[in-house]
Amino acid sequence: MDDMFFLAIIWSGVFLSYFLAHRTKLTPVLYFLAFGSTMVNLGVLPEESTEFIRGFSEIGIILIMFALGFEEDTNHFVQGMKRSWGIALFGALAPFAIAYYTTFYFWQDANLSVMCALAMTATAVSLTMVSLKSEKLQNTEASTGIMTSAIMDDIAALAAVAILVPIATGEAEVSAIGIFIIISKAVAFFLLITLMELLIFPHHSRLVLFHKLPLIRNFGIKHFISFGKGEQATLAVLLVALLIALLSYEFGFHPAVGAYMAGLIIKQEYFQPNEDPDIDQYNQTKKIVDNVAFSWIGPVFFVELGTKIVFDQSILFAVIPQIAVLTAGILIGQILSACLAAKFTGNYQWHESILIGLGMLGRAELAFVVMDIGYVQNSIITTEAFYTLMATAFVLNVTVPVSIKLWKPFFEGSKQLKIGSIQLSKPED
Repeated sequence: MDDMFFLAIIWSGVFLSYFLAHRTKLTPVLYFLAFGSTMVNLGVLPEESTEFIRGFSEIGIILIMFALGFEEDTNHFVQGMKRSWGIALFGALAPFAIAYYTTFYFWQDANLSVMCALAMTATAVSLTMVSLKSEKLQNTEASTGIMTSAIMDDIAALAAVAILVPIATGEAEVSAIGIFIIISKAVAFFLLITLMELLIFPHHSRLVLFHKLPLIRNFGIKHFISFGKGEQATLAVLLVALLIALLSYEFGFHPAVGAYMAGLIIKQEYFQPNEDPDIDQYNQTKKIVDNVAFSWIGPVFFVELGTKIVFDQSILFAVIPQIAVLTAGILIGQILSACLAAKFTGNYQWHESILIGLGMLGRAELAFVVMDIGYVQNSIITTEAFYTLMATAFVLNVTVPVSIKLWKPFFEGSKQLKIGSIQLSKPED
Protein backbone atom coordinates (compact mmCIF):
# COMPACT_ATOMS: atom_id res chain seq x y z
CA MET A 1 0.00 0.00 0.00
CA ASP A 2 2.97 2.30 0.49
CA ASP A 3 3.58 2.38 -3.27
CA MET A 4 -0.03 3.35 -3.96
CA PHE A 5 0.12 6.01 -1.27
CA PHE A 6 3.34 7.47 -2.70
CA LEU A 7 1.88 7.41 -6.22
CA ALA A 8 -1.26 9.20 -5.00
CA ILE A 9 0.91 11.88 -3.37
CA ILE A 10 2.97 12.26 -6.55
CA TRP A 11 -0.09 12.58 -8.79
CA SER A 12 -1.59 15.11 -6.41
CA GLY A 13 1.61 17.12 -6.78
CA VAL A 14 1.46 16.76 -10.56
CA PHE A 15 -2.07 18.19 -10.60
CA LEU A 16 -1.03 21.07 -8.33
CA SER A 17 2.02 21.70 -10.51
CA TYR A 18 -0.10 22.01 -13.64
CA PHE A 19 -2.38 24.44 -11.83
CA LEU A 20 0.57 26.62 -10.78
CA ALA A 21 2.16 26.36 -14.23
CA HIS A 22 -1.07 27.54 -15.83
CA ARG A 23 -1.23 30.49 -13.46
CA THR A 24 2.42 31.52 -13.84
CA LYS A 25 2.98 30.46 -17.49
CA LEU A 26 6.11 28.57 -16.49
CA THR A 27 6.98 24.99 -17.41
CA PRO A 28 5.36 22.45 -15.05
CA VAL A 29 8.68 20.58 -14.90
CA LEU A 30 9.94 23.24 -12.49
CA TYR A 31 7.02 22.61 -10.17
CA PHE A 32 7.39 18.82 -10.47
CA LEU A 33 10.96 19.09 -9.23
CA ALA A 34 10.03 21.58 -6.50
CA PHE A 35 7.17 19.37 -5.29
CA GLY A 36 9.37 16.29 -5.13
CA SER A 37 12.01 18.18 -3.17
CA THR A 38 9.42 19.68 -0.80
CA MET A 39 7.77 16.33 -0.09
CA VAL A 40 11.03 14.51 0.60
CA ASN A 41 12.25 17.28 2.91
CA LEU A 42 8.93 17.18 4.79
CA GLY A 43 9.26 13.42 5.16
CA VAL A 44 6.14 12.64 3.11
CA LEU A 45 8.11 10.89 0.33
CA PRO A 46 11.11 8.66 1.08
CA GLU A 47 14.66 9.70 0.19
CA GLU A 48 15.18 6.27 -1.37
CA SER A 49 12.38 5.62 -3.86
CA THR A 50 10.71 2.21 -3.91
CA GLU A 51 11.37 -0.16 -6.79
CA PHE A 52 7.82 0.40 -8.05
CA ILE A 53 8.21 4.20 -8.18
CA ARG A 54 11.64 3.90 -9.84
CA GLY A 55 10.21 1.56 -12.49
CA PHE A 56 7.23 3.86 -13.03
CA SER A 57 9.65 6.76 -13.35
CA GLU A 58 11.77 4.93 -15.96
CA ILE A 59 8.70 4.19 -18.08
CA GLY A 60 7.77 7.84 -17.74
CA ILE A 61 10.95 9.22 -19.28
CA ILE A 62 10.76 6.67 -22.10
CA LEU A 63 7.24 7.87 -22.90
CA ILE A 64 8.27 11.53 -22.69
CA MET A 65 11.13 11.06 -25.12
CA PHE A 66 8.89 9.09 -27.47
CA ALA A 67 6.22 11.79 -27.34
CA LEU A 68 8.79 14.48 -28.13
CA GLY A 69 9.97 12.52 -31.15
CA PHE A 70 6.41 11.70 -32.18
CA GLU A 71 5.53 15.40 -32.23
CA GLU A 72 8.25 16.27 -34.69
CA ASP A 73 7.72 16.51 -38.44
CA THR A 74 10.85 14.90 -39.85
CA ASN A 75 10.26 16.38 -43.31
CA HIS A 76 10.01 19.87 -41.84
CA PHE A 77 13.12 19.18 -39.84
CA VAL A 78 15.10 18.15 -42.94
CA GLN A 79 13.96 21.23 -44.85
CA GLY A 80 15.08 23.56 -42.07
CA MET A 81 18.49 22.00 -41.50
CA LYS A 82 20.29 24.10 -44.11
CA ARG A 83 19.40 27.36 -42.38
CA SER A 84 19.64 26.13 -38.80
CA TRP A 85 22.80 24.03 -38.81
CA GLY A 86 24.93 26.86 -37.42
CA ILE A 87 22.48 27.59 -34.62
CA ALA A 88 22.42 23.93 -33.64
CA LEU A 89 26.20 23.51 -33.86
CA PHE A 90 27.40 26.64 -32.07
CA GLY A 91 24.37 26.75 -29.79
CA ALA A 92 25.34 23.30 -28.49
CA LEU A 93 29.14 23.62 -28.46
CA ALA A 94 29.13 26.82 -26.40
CA PRO A 95 27.15 25.51 -23.37
CA PHE A 96 28.95 22.16 -23.57
CA ALA A 97 32.39 23.80 -23.43
CA ILE A 98 31.35 26.32 -20.76
CA ALA A 99 29.80 23.65 -18.54
CA TYR A 100 32.74 21.28 -18.99
CA TYR A 101 35.50 23.76 -18.16
CA THR A 102 33.53 25.45 -15.38
CA THR A 103 32.76 22.21 -13.56
CA PHE A 104 36.27 20.87 -14.18
CA TYR A 105 37.70 24.06 -12.64
CA PHE A 106 35.63 23.53 -9.49
CA TRP A 107 35.81 19.75 -9.06
CA GLN A 108 38.79 18.52 -11.17
CA ASP A 109 36.96 15.41 -12.40
CA ALA A 110 36.81 14.79 -16.15
CA ASN A 111 34.00 12.20 -16.01
CA LEU A 112 31.88 14.43 -13.81
CA SER A 113 32.52 17.38 -16.14
CA VAL A 114 31.47 15.35 -19.19
CA MET A 115 28.15 14.47 -17.53
CA CYS A 116 27.59 18.08 -16.46
CA ALA A 117 28.38 19.30 -19.97
CA LEU A 118 25.92 16.83 -21.51
CA ALA A 119 23.23 17.91 -19.05
CA MET A 120 23.67 21.56 -20.05
CA THR A 121 23.60 21.01 -23.83
CA ALA A 122 20.11 20.06 -25.07
CA THR A 123 17.49 22.79 -25.51
CA ALA A 124 14.02 22.61 -23.96
CA VAL A 125 11.89 22.68 -27.11
CA SER A 126 8.57 22.24 -25.34
CA LEU A 127 9.29 24.99 -22.83
CA THR A 128 10.33 27.44 -25.54
CA MET A 129 7.38 26.68 -27.81
CA VAL A 130 4.90 27.06 -24.95
CA SER A 131 6.50 30.39 -24.08
CA LEU A 132 6.36 31.55 -27.72
CA LYS A 133 2.74 30.42 -28.03
CA SER A 134 1.74 32.35 -24.93
CA GLU A 135 3.15 35.49 -26.60
CA LYS A 136 1.59 34.56 -30.00
CA LEU A 137 5.03 34.24 -31.62
CA GLN A 138 4.87 30.54 -32.47
CA ASN A 139 4.30 31.04 -36.22
CA THR A 140 7.29 33.31 -36.89
CA GLU A 141 10.43 32.41 -38.86
CA ALA A 142 12.42 32.76 -35.65
CA SER A 143 10.19 30.16 -34.01
CA THR A 144 10.86 27.78 -36.91
CA GLY A 145 14.60 28.37 -36.51
CA ILE A 146 14.42 27.60 -32.79
CA MET A 147 12.38 24.46 -33.39
CA THR A 148 14.61 23.07 -36.13
CA SER A 149 17.91 23.79 -34.40
CA ALA A 150 16.57 22.47 -31.09
CA ILE A 151 15.58 19.20 -32.76
CA MET A 152 19.06 18.93 -34.26
CA ASP A 153 20.54 19.68 -30.84
CA ASP A 154 18.41 16.98 -29.26
CA ILE A 155 19.49 14.37 -31.82
CA ALA A 156 23.13 15.39 -31.42
CA ALA A 157 22.80 15.35 -27.63
CA LEU A 158 21.24 11.88 -27.74
CA ALA A 159 24.13 10.66 -29.89
CA ALA A 160 26.59 12.29 -27.48
CA VAL A 161 24.87 10.59 -24.56
CA ALA A 162 25.11 7.26 -26.37
CA ILE A 163 28.85 7.75 -27.01
CA LEU A 164 30.10 9.61 -23.93
CA VAL A 165 28.05 8.16 -21.06
CA PRO A 166 29.57 4.64 -21.34
CA ILE A 167 33.01 6.27 -21.20
CA ALA A 168 32.10 8.39 -18.18
CA THR A 169 30.54 5.43 -16.33
CA GLY A 170 33.58 3.26 -16.92
CA GLU A 171 31.75 0.80 -19.14
CA ALA A 172 34.19 1.57 -21.95
CA GLU A 173 37.88 2.37 -21.99
CA VAL A 174 39.05 5.88 -22.71
CA SER A 175 41.16 4.80 -25.62
CA ALA A 176 41.09 5.00 -29.38
CA ILE A 177 39.81 1.43 -29.54
CA GLY A 178 37.22 2.03 -26.83
CA ILE A 179 35.94 5.19 -28.50
CA PHE A 180 35.91 3.39 -31.86
CA ILE A 181 33.83 0.56 -30.38
CA ILE A 182 31.31 2.99 -28.89
CA ILE A 183 31.07 5.02 -32.10
CA SER A 184 30.67 1.79 -34.07
CA LYS A 185 27.86 0.67 -31.78
CA ALA A 186 26.18 4.07 -32.08
CA VAL A 187 26.50 4.01 -35.88
CA ALA A 188 25.26 0.41 -36.00
CA PHE A 189 22.25 1.29 -33.88
CA PHE A 190 21.28 4.32 -35.97
CA LEU A 191 21.85 2.36 -39.19
CA LEU A 192 19.62 -0.40 -37.85
CA ILE A 193 16.92 2.17 -37.02
CA THR A 194 17.26 3.60 -40.54
CA LEU A 195 16.99 0.11 -42.04
CA MET A 196 13.90 -0.54 -39.94
CA GLU A 197 12.37 2.68 -41.22
CA LEU A 198 13.04 1.62 -44.82
CA LEU A 199 11.81 -1.95 -44.47
CA ILE A 200 9.20 -1.97 -41.73
CA PHE A 201 8.07 1.65 -42.02
CA PRO A 202 8.43 2.37 -45.77
CA HIS A 203 7.25 5.65 -47.26
CA HIS A 204 4.76 5.44 -50.05
CA SER A 205 7.04 7.57 -52.23
CA ARG A 206 10.22 5.53 -52.02
CA LEU A 207 11.46 1.98 -52.10
CA VAL A 208 8.26 0.83 -53.71
CA LEU A 209 9.95 -2.51 -54.34
CA PHE A 210 9.69 -3.37 -50.66
CA HIS A 211 5.95 -2.96 -50.78
CA LYS A 212 5.84 -5.97 -53.11
CA LEU A 213 7.33 -8.22 -50.45
CA PRO A 214 4.53 -10.30 -48.86
CA LEU A 215 5.73 -9.72 -45.29
CA ILE A 216 5.72 -5.94 -45.66
CA ARG A 217 2.68 -5.83 -47.93
CA ASN A 218 0.55 -7.86 -45.53
CA PHE A 219 2.12 -7.15 -42.15
CA GLY A 220 3.65 -3.68 -42.44
CA ILE A 221 3.34 -0.89 -39.93
CA LYS A 222 0.09 0.35 -41.47
CA HIS A 223 -1.55 -3.00 -40.83
CA PHE A 224 -0.15 -3.05 -37.32
CA ILE A 225 -1.46 0.40 -36.43
CA SER A 226 -4.80 -0.01 -38.21
CA PHE A 227 -5.56 -3.38 -36.55
CA GLY A 228 -9.12 -3.44 -35.23
CA LYS A 229 -10.06 -0.39 -37.32
CA GLY A 230 -7.35 1.62 -35.60
CA GLU A 231 -8.84 1.20 -32.13
CA GLN A 232 -5.52 -0.18 -30.91
CA ALA A 233 -3.35 2.48 -32.61
CA THR A 234 -2.15 3.97 -29.33
CA LEU A 235 -1.18 0.57 -27.97
CA ALA A 236 0.60 -0.21 -31.25
CA VAL A 237 2.78 2.93 -31.29
CA LEU A 238 3.60 2.63 -27.58
CA LEU A 239 4.63 -0.98 -28.14
CA VAL A 240 6.92 0.15 -30.98
CA ALA A 241 8.39 2.80 -28.67
CA LEU A 242 9.12 0.28 -25.91
CA LEU A 243 10.58 -2.30 -28.32
CA ILE A 244 12.97 0.20 -29.90
CA ALA A 245 13.81 1.53 -26.41
CA LEU A 246 14.72 -2.04 -25.41
CA LEU A 247 16.74 -2.39 -28.61
CA SER A 248 18.77 0.70 -27.74
CA TYR A 249 19.33 -0.71 -24.25
CA GLU A 250 20.66 -3.93 -25.75
CA PHE A 251 23.15 -1.83 -27.72
CA GLY A 252 24.32 -0.35 -24.44
CA PHE A 253 22.50 2.98 -24.72
CA HIS A 254 19.85 4.60 -22.55
CA PRO A 255 16.31 3.50 -23.54
CA ALA A 256 15.41 7.18 -24.00
CA VAL A 257 17.60 7.20 -27.13
CA GLY A 258 15.55 4.46 -28.77
CA ALA A 259 12.25 5.96 -27.62
CA TYR A 260 13.04 9.29 -29.26
CA MET A 261 14.10 7.59 -32.49
CA ALA A 262 10.88 5.56 -32.46
CA GLY A 263 8.89 8.77 -32.30
CA LEU A 264 10.78 10.24 -35.24
CA ILE A 265 10.23 7.28 -37.58
CA ILE A 266 6.48 6.87 -36.96
CA LYS A 267 4.76 9.24 -39.39
CA GLN A 268 1.23 10.37 -40.01
CA GLU A 269 1.02 8.47 -43.29
CA TYR A 270 1.19 5.16 -41.40
CA PHE A 271 -2.27 5.78 -39.93
CA GLN A 272 -5.10 4.53 -42.09
CA PRO A 273 -8.05 6.90 -42.63
CA ASN A 274 -10.96 5.95 -40.38
CA GLU A 275 -14.35 5.06 -41.84
CA ASP A 276 -15.80 7.77 -39.64
CA PRO A 277 -14.68 11.14 -41.10
CA ASP A 278 -14.96 12.74 -37.65
CA ILE A 279 -12.21 10.46 -36.29
CA ASP A 280 -8.60 11.35 -37.01
CA GLN A 281 -6.62 8.35 -35.76
CA TYR A 282 -3.25 10.09 -36.00
CA ASN A 283 -4.18 13.20 -34.01
CA GLN A 284 -6.29 11.14 -31.62
CA THR A 285 -3.33 8.84 -30.92
CA LYS A 286 -1.01 11.83 -30.60
CA LYS A 287 -3.28 13.43 -27.99
CA ILE A 288 -3.46 10.22 -25.98
CA VAL A 289 0.33 9.73 -26.12
CA ASP A 290 0.89 13.34 -25.03
CA ASN A 291 -1.60 12.95 -22.21
CA VAL A 292 -0.02 9.73 -20.95
CA ALA A 293 3.53 11.05 -21.33
CA PHE A 294 3.15 14.58 -19.98
CA SER A 295 0.17 14.42 -17.64
CA TRP A 296 0.11 10.91 -16.20
CA ILE A 297 3.21 8.72 -16.20
CA GLY A 298 5.98 11.06 -17.42
CA PRO A 299 5.72 13.61 -14.57
CA VAL A 300 6.49 10.86 -12.06
CA PHE A 301 10.06 10.88 -13.40
CA PHE A 302 10.54 14.55 -12.57
CA VAL A 303 8.89 14.36 -9.16
CA GLU A 304 11.02 11.33 -8.32
CA LEU A 305 14.12 13.19 -9.50
CA GLY A 306 13.10 16.13 -7.34
CA THR A 307 13.18 13.86 -4.28
CA LYS A 308 16.96 13.70 -4.76
CA ILE A 309 17.15 17.38 -3.73
CA VAL A 310 17.29 16.87 0.01
CA PHE A 311 17.75 20.25 1.61
CA ASP A 312 21.14 20.63 3.18
CA GLN A 313 21.95 24.17 4.24
CA SER A 314 25.67 23.57 4.20
CA ILE A 315 25.61 22.18 0.63
CA LEU A 316 23.31 24.94 -0.61
CA PHE A 317 25.52 27.72 0.67
CA ALA A 318 28.65 25.88 -0.43
CA VAL A 319 27.60 25.70 -4.11
CA ILE A 320 26.29 29.27 -4.51
CA PRO A 321 29.54 30.37 -6.26
CA GLN A 322 29.35 27.37 -8.62
CA ILE A 323 25.69 28.06 -9.40
CA ALA A 324 26.39 31.74 -10.06
CA VAL A 325 29.38 31.10 -12.35
CA LEU A 326 27.80 28.24 -14.30
CA THR A 327 24.46 30.04 -14.74
CA ALA A 328 26.08 33.29 -15.86
CA GLY A 329 28.46 31.47 -18.21
CA ILE A 330 25.75 29.44 -19.96
CA LEU A 331 23.33 32.37 -20.02
CA ILE A 332 25.81 34.62 -21.84
CA GLY A 333 27.42 31.89 -23.93
CA GLN A 334 24.14 30.34 -25.09
CA ILE A 335 22.54 33.65 -26.12
CA LEU A 336 25.63 34.95 -27.91
CA SER A 337 26.47 31.70 -29.72
CA ALA A 338 22.91 31.03 -30.93
CA CYS A 339 22.25 34.68 -31.76
CA LEU A 340 25.44 35.18 -33.79
CA ALA A 341 25.00 31.83 -35.53
CA ALA A 342 21.43 32.73 -36.47
CA LYS A 343 22.58 36.07 -37.87
CA PHE A 344 25.65 34.98 -39.79
CA THR A 345 24.90 31.37 -40.79
CA GLY A 346 21.09 31.48 -40.97
CA ASN A 347 20.76 35.01 -42.34
CA TYR A 348 18.13 36.00 -39.78
CA GLN A 349 17.51 39.63 -38.84
CA TRP A 350 18.91 40.87 -35.53
CA HIS A 351 15.54 40.96 -33.77
CA GLU A 352 14.92 37.37 -34.90
CA SER A 353 18.43 36.26 -33.96
CA ILE A 354 18.08 37.61 -30.43
CA LEU A 355 14.75 35.83 -30.00
CA ILE A 356 16.41 32.62 -31.18
CA GLY A 357 19.22 33.12 -28.67
CA LEU A 358 16.71 33.63 -25.85
CA GLY A 359 14.64 30.67 -26.99
CA MET A 360 17.64 28.34 -26.81
CA LEU A 361 18.25 29.04 -23.10
CA GLY A 362 16.01 26.38 -21.60
CA ARG A 363 17.50 23.07 -20.53
CA ALA A 364 15.56 20.12 -21.87
CA GLU A 365 14.20 16.93 -20.36
CA LEU A 366 17.39 15.27 -21.57
CA ALA A 367 19.29 17.29 -18.96
CA PHE A 368 17.37 15.50 -16.23
CA VAL A 369 17.90 12.16 -17.95
CA VAL A 370 21.67 12.74 -17.85
CA MET A 371 21.46 13.87 -14.20
CA ASP A 372 19.56 10.71 -13.37
CA ILE A 373 22.15 8.53 -15.12
CA GLY A 374 25.09 10.37 -13.59
CA TYR A 375 23.77 11.00 -10.06
CA VAL A 376 21.21 8.33 -9.26
CA GLN A 377 22.32 5.34 -11.33
CA ASN A 378 26.13 5.66 -11.40
CA SER A 379 27.12 8.20 -8.68
CA ILE A 380 29.44 10.04 -11.11
CA ILE A 381 27.84 13.40 -10.40
CA THR A 382 28.45 14.44 -6.80
CA THR A 383 25.77 15.91 -4.57
CA GLU A 384 27.36 19.36 -4.90
CA ALA A 385 27.41 19.11 -8.71
CA PHE A 386 23.83 17.82 -8.74
CA TYR A 387 22.63 20.79 -6.70
CA THR A 388 24.53 23.11 -9.03
CA LEU A 389 23.04 21.59 -12.20
CA MET A 390 19.50 21.57 -10.84
CA ALA A 391 19.69 25.19 -9.71
CA THR A 392 21.25 26.27 -13.02
CA ALA A 393 18.59 24.45 -15.05
CA PHE A 394 15.88 25.99 -12.89
CA VAL A 395 17.17 29.55 -13.37
CA LEU A 396 17.67 29.09 -17.13
CA ASN A 397 14.19 27.63 -17.61
CA VAL A 398 12.61 30.46 -15.65
CA THR A 399 14.55 32.93 -17.78
CA VAL A 400 13.04 31.65 -21.06
CA PRO A 401 9.41 32.81 -20.69
CA VAL A 402 10.46 35.99 -18.87
CA SER A 403 13.03 37.04 -21.49
CA ILE A 404 10.72 36.21 -24.43
CA LYS A 405 7.98 38.31 -22.87
CA LEU A 406 10.40 41.22 -22.36
CA TRP A 407 11.80 40.98 -25.91
CA LYS A 408 8.38 40.75 -27.61
CA PRO A 409 7.86 44.54 -28.05
CA PHE A 410 11.33 44.87 -29.59
CA PHE A 411 10.69 41.84 -31.79
CA GLU A 412 7.43 43.32 -33.07
CA GLY A 413 8.87 46.83 -33.46
CA SER A 414 6.68 48.63 -30.93
CA LYS A 415 9.89 49.47 -29.05
CA GLN A 416 13.20 50.36 -30.65
CA LEU A 417 16.73 49.37 -29.66
CA LYS A 418 19.98 50.35 -31.35
CA ILE A 419 23.64 49.90 -30.50
CA GLY A 420 25.52 52.43 -32.58
CA SER A 421 24.45 51.84 -36.16
CA ILE A 422 23.17 48.31 -35.51
CA GLN A 423 19.38 48.02 -35.41
CA LEU A 424 18.69 45.23 -32.92
CA SER A 425 14.91 45.59 -32.80
CA LYS A 426 12.53 45.28 -35.70
CA PRO A 427 12.37 48.59 -37.57
CA GLU A 428 9.16 50.55 -37.27
CA ASP A 429 6.71 50.08 -40.13
